[in-house]
Amino acid sequence: MSMKVRGHQKLEARLGYRFADPDLLDRALTHSSAVSPGKRIERSYQRLEFLGDRVLGLVVADMLYRRLPKANEGELSRTLNTLVRKETCAAIARELDLGPELNLGESEARTGGAEKEAILADVAEAVIGAIYCDGGLGKAFEFIERMFGDRIGVLHADRADAKTTLQEWAQGRGLEPPTYVLAARTGPDHAPEFTISVQVGKFEPLTATGASKKIAEHKAAEKFLVREKVWKETL
Repeated sequence: MSMKVRGHQKLEARLGYRFADPDLLDRALTHSSAVSPGKRIERSYQRLEFLGDRVLGLVVADMLYRRLPKANEGELSRTLNTLVRKETCAAIARELDLGPELNLGESEARTGGAEKEAILADVAEAVIGAIYCDGGLGKAFEFIERMFGDRIGVLHADRADAKTTLQEWAQGRGLEPPTYVLAARTGPDHAPEFTISVQVGKFEPLTATGASKKIAEHKAAEKFLVREKVWKETL
């Protein structure tokens, strides 16, 4: 075992997982800039990041399905997309202090690669992929549930009813309740898509599309709340 791999024991403690094959973790932390061009596929985190992204999506979808029994498909999809997006994965990487553990090329290190949002997000997914390869889906599930699970309740509570929140926001400013107008209906009868426009007072209208009018209305309200900085776009 190399000194580099042995140096990850403290990180393994933060991850709550000890690797049977420590080289997997070392590879998950290795940016392509630190590897010669001929070995980037084999030695950088790119392939593990690809795998980890899919494992993360599956596990989070499973958690949402079980934890939010009253959420419809649209609510589940929106919550999943926020939980697995780049900003959330980067936040997880920072919580685990992955930045200082990264293997970066000299140029990437000099330009602050260890703090770049995209790199941190990728390496968080690569670590998930490494845990999956090393310990199977059960261990990956335990890790993801521990790191992402607490965010589900907070996020869903904040985003569960955008239309109600927007109506209360408008009324608090002495405005008429929001109005929702069907702007377009496209797609075949068995899979229609509805585009809804939301208008609040003299604010610029916003549109959103969904598989039903209700979902589209919710998404339009959510976009309005984010634009007016009532809600944050990310966790």
